[in-house]
Amino acid sequence: MSTTIYEARGAVAVITMNSPPVNGLGFDLRHGIVEGLARAEADANVRAVVLIGSARAFSGGADIREFGSPRASAEPTLNTVIRVLENAGKPVVAAIGGACMGGGLELALGCHYRVAIKGAQIALPEVKLGLMPGAGGTQRLPRLIGAEAALNMIVSGNSVPSEQLADSALFDEMFERDLLSGAIAFAERVVSEKRPLKRVRDLKVSLANADAFFQFARNTVRAAAKNFPAPLKCVDAVAAAVAMPYEEGARLERESFLQLMQTPQSRALRHAFFGERAAAKIPDVPEDTPLRKIEKMAVIGAGTMGGGITMNFLSAGIPVALLEMNQEALDRGLATIRRNYEASARKGRLSAQQVEERMALLEPTLSYDDLKDADMVIEAVFEDIAVKEAVFKRLDEVMRPGAILASNTSTLDLNRIAEFTQRPQDVVGTHFFSPANVMKLLEVVRGGKTAKDVLATVMSLAKRIRKTAVVSGVCDGFIGNRMVEQYIRQALFLLEEGAAPSQVDRALESWGMAMGPFRMSDLAGNDIGWAIRKRRYRERPNFKYSKIADRLCERGRFGQKTGLGWYRYEAGRRDAIPDPAVEQMIADYRKEIGAQRRAIGEDEIVHRLIFALVNEGSAILQEGISSRASDIDMVYLTGYGFPLQRGGPMLYADEVGLYSVVDSMKRFAANPHGDPAFWKPAPLLAKLASEGKKFN
Repeated sequence: MSTTIYEARGAVAVITMNSPPVNGLGFDLRHGIVEGLARAEADANVRAVVLIGSARAFSGGADIREFGSPRASAEPTLNTVIRVLENAGKPVVAAIGGACMGGGLELALGCHYRVAIKGAQIALPEVKLGLMPGAGGTQRLPRLIGAEAALNMIVSGNSVPSEQLADSALFDEMFERDLLSGAIAFAERVVSEKRPLKRVRDLKVSLANADAFFQFARNTVRAAAKNFPAPLKCVDAVAAAVAMPYEEGARLERESFLQLMQTPQSRALRHAFFGERAAAKIPDVPEDTPLRKIEKMAVIGAGTMGGGITMNFLSAGIPVALLEMNQEALDRGLATIRRNYEASARKGRLSAQQVEERMALLEPTLSYDDLKDADMVIEAVFEDIAVKEAVFKRLDEVMRPGAILASNTSTLDLNRIAEFTQRPQDVVGTHFFSPANVMKLLEVVRGGKTAKDVLATVMSLAKRIRKTAVVSGVCDGFIGNRMVEQYIRQALFLLEEGAAPSQVDRALESWGMAMGPFRMSDLAGNDIGWAIRKRRYRERPNFKYSKIADRLCERGRFGQKTGLGWYRYEAGRRDAIPDPAVEQMIADYRKEIGAQRRAIGEDEIVHRLIFALVNEGSAILQEGISSRASDIDMVYLTGYGFPLQRGGPMLYADEVGLYSVVDSMKRFAANPHGDPAFWKPAPLLAKLASEGKKFN
């Protein structure tokens, strides 16, 4: 299939970009545009050219399928295509509809004229990949909409509807509908009126008090994006558009773009971008797998988790039957859901009408019989296998054939849960993260007998409720919690050796984690980890675990909900206040086990915890619990507050070098107080390190 369609409409040649889904500017499309323009230039009957895309997109920018391949930089590059357009001897009109983003907008800026349809989305979103426009965007856009407006668009990366820019020089005309006819008529007027061939690069940018404005912009951007260099580079490039001739500004832009391509931050953001898309693809489930109908949901349990899960579906316009065992618990859950929506309304995120529309989709009930018409049910009851058994046996009786039965379990064996029914093929895990109505991550747990269409349906449903879904196989803790258990184990060993909870948290938070392990435990509830450890002591009696956390729980210090945990909390506030009582408890425990306190540096703290994640992640990959390393990274980026600029634990290990990771683990294993078995590299990690390879 040709990536461009050429046709003559009287004296106007129309070059239609035809590279679904979003006219990504891959090599073939770039080549097709240049060929089409050459054909128009050679035809004496053609007086003007219209370049147009589809209703969905003029062009979404670079073709992500070519990232990192030789085709991405093969001639004609985007800069070459723009130069050819700009230097054409006949007027070229860009007809913009749908998405016009990144390189697509830069392509349009290289045309002599631009017309658009209302509702088109205009953006230079490169900053979201740790980059900046690299084909003249920072130089041309300020010349058309002004330096301040251009800087706001470029630094934020956010899209702007075309009508918001209607009063600028970006568009020469705007239409309500019928973009192609309007563009052809406009091109004919350009010819008949003998309008000049306008090159954006030849325009000047004026800005009063430019130096003061850009210094203010730098200070603002530096504070807001301290972990990412791209936004500051964008400010410098737009400043160059004001202060320098076009060629000098364009040279600075290109040099900055190439520098950013090599930064770990950009590699991390691009990794996350591709990782999110890869996570949606399941290797053995065809993309055209027929989906089951999901028009009505049911949720069992109106507590914190069940209520949050319910809100996801109500917000997506999907009716939900919410089941509780008693009226008091049901009323409490309904009140919490309403309170959460009304809080959003007070912040201007919802209207009062939207609150009522969402609440009207909710059907509270005390009877399982009221769930029988639901297409899918999610249980969010107490994390106890006996409780799950009772629920799933009842669901097996009442749910219609073909309904999907999902468990929100975070650690229990999904295969065992599926066996409580006569339809294990319909059972799947949907592990939401708290608060479920806020957190992006959804671990979709694939049981041994989960049907492919069930899996495909749940992944599609995750998109509808705006979650990042990652498939996990069945194991204790799945991907995220299985790994975080090792992270917490190391954090506790550090306390035995001399660190304080606040020191450990401070080190991880300075490194970029949203929350250190002890603040995280206090937020989640220390009693949850205690219950898991009690099970561990029965199931794996030789498993080495520090008992410090048990001592904490024996004192009733369960975290924020009790006002006391690893820290002290004042009523109505969430500030974690170090508590001398905890320091004394840790000192007493050290004395009890005969551990000598030593000074521990931040680097050791960070890498013991992060490499604990990496090693367990490697085992998860080897066992096939996760299909790819990037899936593990997506779990940690979207569910555990891992710093986006580091790309996830597995990418971070790649950046450090797996040989160096293993070498560090050897040093940790030699620690007299350490656990050599803990630091034995997982076979996959050892193999990749020895071969000089990476996870990703």
